[in-house]
Amino acid sequence: MKRTLTMAALMVPALLAGTAQAQNLRIGLSSEPTSMDPHFHNVGPNNFMRRHIFQGLLTTDETQKIVGELAEAVAPINDTTWEFKLRKGVKFSDGSDFTATDVVYSLCRVPKVEGSPSSFTVFTRGIEKIETPDAHTVRFVTATPNPLLPNNMTTIGILSSKKFGGQNVKYNPAGCENLGDLPKSTDFNDPTKAIGTGPYVLTEYTRGSQIVLTRNANYQGQKAPWERVTWRPITSAGPRVAALLAGDVDLIENPQIEDLPRIKQAGFKIAQQLSNRIIYVHLDTHAAADWKTPGIKGTDKNPLLDKRVREALSKAINRQAIAERIMGGVAQPAGDLLPWPLFGTSRDTKPTAFDPDGAKKLLADAGYPNGFEIVLGTPNDRYINDGKISEAIAQMWTRIGVKTSVDAMTASTFFTRRNKYDFSAYLAGWGADSGELGNSLNALVATPDAKTGAGHTNRGRYTNKDVDAALIEALRTIDDKKREALLQKASKIAMDDVALIPLHFEITTWAFKNNLDYKARVDQYTIATDVTAAK
Repeated sequence: MKRTLTMAALMVPALLAGTAQAQNLRIGLSSEPTSMDPHFHNVGPNNFMRRHIFQGLLTTDETQKIVGELAEAVAPINDTTWEFKLRKGVKFSDGSDFTATDVVYSLCRVPKVEGSPSSFTVFTRGIEKIETPDAHTVRFVTATPNPLLPNNMTTIGILSSKKFGGQNVKYNPAGCENLGDLPKSTDFNDPTKAIGTGPYVLTEYTRGSQIVLTRNANYQGQKAPWERVTWRPITSAGPRVAALLAGDVDLIENPQIEDLPRIKQAGFKIAQQLSNRIIYVHLDTHAAADWKTPGIKGTDKNPLLDKRVREALSKAINRQAIAERIMGGVAQPAGDLLPWPLFGTSRDTKPTAFDPDGAKKLLADAGYPNGFEIVLGTPNDRYINDGKISEAIAQMWTRIGVKTSVDAMTASTFFTRRNKYDFSAYLAGWGADSGELGNSLNALVATPDAKTGAGHTNRGRYTNKDVDAALIEALRTIDDKKREALLQKASKIAMDDVALIPLHFEITTWAFKNNLDYKARVDQYTIATDVTAAK
């Protein structure tokens, strides 16, 4: 069956049933967006903030089902062409009309963003031509079949070409023409330049203090439920909970697990959802002749190249104990990169069983009866209890003879060092924007390839030609059933080969006042229009 998204499936979701409550909403953020530029940094806090101001052609609901936004219908014309029918009558917040030209301009701007820590080009790469037969039709022609193009279009915020002088833009994959005065990322901190079609407009952006959004008077959809939304970055969990209990904010992200009973006793509500974020350990499997990976001692070769060693490290981890004792039950042990039943996953995939004796035997069989030493790199402020999890893993590995020390640091320092391959083993997380397993496989275990964008977060430099072959075929297969089977095949090969060590899926928690309701989301995003007055 070829994938066709019909108009019925692409209806714009209502933002609030009943009368809107023209009040203010105050949200305590656990992680602050790094920019108001919708194309600067492909990271969760930036992505969900973008959705309030800059709409995409498509978006996703709280279950990661694709729904319409600026496009009202999508269908494949052939294996390499997708046609998007755009909504008519849509205006940008400055009153100018939205047309197909704005789509072309926005995709042309993505590769021009300077200094992007995580570029959106991974979602635009492979588009050979963009046709605009009329003002409300866009056709994307790709070099090879691309079944994930609709998913990818949920990630790209649409800019006003008129605002930046790009009304005569011409698409060219080698470099677009007539782009006008391309905005810099810092330009979007200025509310007069942050022009989108979303339900809100930017009123204030003060880094480290607050972000203020107000209703977009020119928004075509149903009026947003809150006149004003103030986002306060409170990155430490204790002060964030204190702000909620004191009435300084109305809703917070990621309260401390140990504070949940106190929050409930104080009369606040809790919403939780199993997320698409996998917490995992990546291992350096680089096989260079001049091998040298930081943090490994007691051997003159890379022990992580041996599957038996990787399997031993996985068997040594008691995932259930981590989920119960460290995560307080807000985690689900993982054996794959996405939880079932998201697309591409299998009900039969189970977490690796805790087996320390089996782990010791595997180490001995691999030639390491006395183990070796290793350093585990980790952030200590990015994921739920990330530092504590790493300490627990270090103890578990040490018990099987792999003496492990932890190198913990802030997320900004960690990611900089990780991207320089400073760690032989590191703990990190990944959330699949597309809701498909292909996103996770392509990012984390595909052989790194700068030209195609494959393996862009594979800092363990894992490579397996069989995984790559199945994944490449899946990513160009339009038929859903065939693509899902290929993704399941690629994942099974990778997990059997211990391409990395899945630990658990986070269960995301929000806490809020009892006069509110919130639809907890799989993608961990905090969306102001999903916060409503309690019924």
